[in-house]
Amino acid sequence: MNTPDTEAVKNYLLGLQDSICAALEKEDGSGRFLHDDWEREQGEHLSGGGRTRVMSEGAVFESAGINFSHVFGPEMPGSATAHRPELAGRSFQAMGVSLVIHPKNPYVPTSHANVRFFIAEKEGEDPVWWFGGGFDLTPFYPFEEDVVHWHTEAKKACDPFGEATYAKYKKWCDEYFYLKHRGETRGVGGLFFDDLNEEGFEKSFAFMQSVGDHYIPAYLPIVNRRKETAYTERERDFQLYRRGRYVEFNLVYDRGTLFGLQTGGRTESILMSMPPLVKFRYNWKPEPGTEEAKLYQRYLKPQDWI
Repeated sequence: MNTPDTEAVKNYLLGLQDSICAALEKEDGSGRFLHDDWEREQGEHLSGGGRTRVMSEGAVFESAGINFSHVFGPEMPGSATAHRPELAGRSFQAMGVSLVIHPKNPYVPTSHANVRFFIAEKEGEDPVWWFGGGFDLTPFYPFEEDVVHWHTEAKKACDPFGEATYAKYKKWCDEYFYLKHRGETRGVGGLFFDDLNEEGFEKSFAFMQSVGDHYIPAYLPIVNRRKETAYTERERDFQLYRRGRYVEFNLVYDRGTLFGLQTGGRTESILMSMPPLVKFRYNWKPEPGTEEAKLYQRYLKPQDWI
């Protein structure tokens, strides 16, 4: 069957949000997610609703947001039609789960994941649909074994879908999460895919599910290994400085943020990805030979990890 089953996609996404929240609460031990369900009345640009789940000041996770949204609009925004101009003038619906985790301990990496489905329609024409998403890791004090584990799980998500799939979407992730004005990647990458529909609905949907289902096995073992690592104010200070790169990327380059803001989406849900605390410094550079310098020299460059 190649006719998109939007209800099946929605049910999967709601279940994914629930399972990720449960796993993170268990790992944190004391933190709990605030539930904020919302609806938007039909307006000029956007209608729909969603479920925002936010944890603040947990034992492990300083801030964690897992958002489900399902929105409708009469016209595709510029962020979506910039590379697909043939979609201009079509109505659309978009649904997805997007999450960003900002741990308290600087030795636990920040992580991001997103899986989404778009369908654009126009009377008298076939609908145009596609899946997108991925996950990526942003360490401050990286460990090689953690990065290898992360990419091994990413490859496991891709392996049932062809030998070249991991390499293709790993490369796309390295290219997408790149801060051109800094000349560095945001972190150590992972997977990124978009406009996925060439294999038909069932296979494309199965791949999106595989990516979503591999996020927790990729991330939580790293959290578990590092969450008790002792740290000082120096490491915490560097973590807050590097979080600034996260802010820069999300506000300048991130397609999801731009899509939400351009369509008049729910600002609180769109910007839940922002870190709770961050520092900016003028022209700061790490001292040569330090652990902070190692991040720049070794890890913020695209490379093969497995």
